Amino acid sequence: MTRTQMIVLLTVTVTVIVGIIGLTVVLTPENTNPAYDVATQFMNAAGLGDDETAFPLLSPEMQTYVTANCPENSVSTCISDYTPDEWGTLIRDGAAVYRRSIADGLAWDVLLVAVYEEGQGFAGVCIYHRMEEIAEDDWRVAGWSGFVSCDESNAGLQSLRRENAPNYIVP
Repeated sequence: MTRTQMIVLLTVTVTVIVGIIGLTVVLTPENTNPAYDVATQFMNAAGLGDDETAFPLLSPEMQTYVTANCPENSVSTCISDYTPDEWGTLIRDGAAVYRRSIADGLAWDVLLVAVYEEGQGFAGVCIYHRMEEIAEDDWRVAGWSGFVSCDESNAGLQSLRRENAPNYIVP
């Protein structure tokens, strides 16, 4: 291999590596927005019955809602009641992942997809979280809806952020 060919090969290799790193940064928004991370932390905790972790991730208004409306003041019980018993529970911590989001003023409307033990296959369960920053870098879940099979026609983010969405709670 000649010196010129080696330089060309090295330049192409470096360009490809830089391109892959750039695409990874652009296409992995959950690593760049703490609102997405809090949404997934909340859902994974609540979906597995960990109220101690999930409850503080709620906005003050949602904490008031949960205390007044959820059995035993348990956010995970409320979340569990939205899904049919035959689905079971989340398969593990990390089973709820970020899918997409829409900015709404200073808030974010976030769509998550979760995998439950039974009956949801590849499609998963679609869950909406309204995320609001209550103090600098302090994102909280300010509302939710969904907990429906992603196969359903009303399971997209645009549908789940509407007041007539299944299980819509935004105080």
